[in-house]
Amino acid sequence: MRLYIFYAVLVLAVLQYSRSAGATEVSVKFGTICSGNPSNQRRGCDSYGCGAFGASRKGKDGVKRTHAGLDIVCKDGSTIFAPFDVKLSGKAVPYRINNAINDGITLKGEGLCFKLFYVKPDRYSGATLKKGQKIGILLPMQKVYPKITSHVHVQMCDKSDPTKYF
Repeated sequence: MRLYIFYAVLVLAVLQYSRSAGATEVSVKFGTICSGNPSNQRRGCDSYGCGAFGASRKGKDGVKRTHAGLDIVCKDGSTIFAPFDVKLSGKAVPYRINNAINDGITLKGEGLCFKLFYVKPDRYSGATLKKGQKIGILLPMQKVYPKITSHVHVQMCDKSDPTKYF
């Protein structure tokens, strides 16, 4: 009888360890980022490229690179919300040259650091926002990229893939 109990305990311990060791489940999920897109629909492909993380890009200089973020569909001028409780951690800019959409913000929360590009925040730092509170508005992407699917670019500070958080 003791032998059966020993084996049962051993099997349960092995199963528990294998579940925790192989766990890839993510507990953090982004809430709604943009008004008008409660499900955080992702940008597909258009004449400017695709919005998925790792998508191929070719710059104006002809140099190939990969997309370092995930694009979430959002109409120009829409309100951008905190996807969970966040701390505003400073300005983040996507381009070296200035244009109508060269603005963004770095945020920290839920153990993550991420940037939102093409956003004009109400402020850049010194505040903590609750999930669903307004961060700012989406800048006029159509002025820079006519007929692009307007979007918020979500990029992790370490440039890892943010897709698992959506």
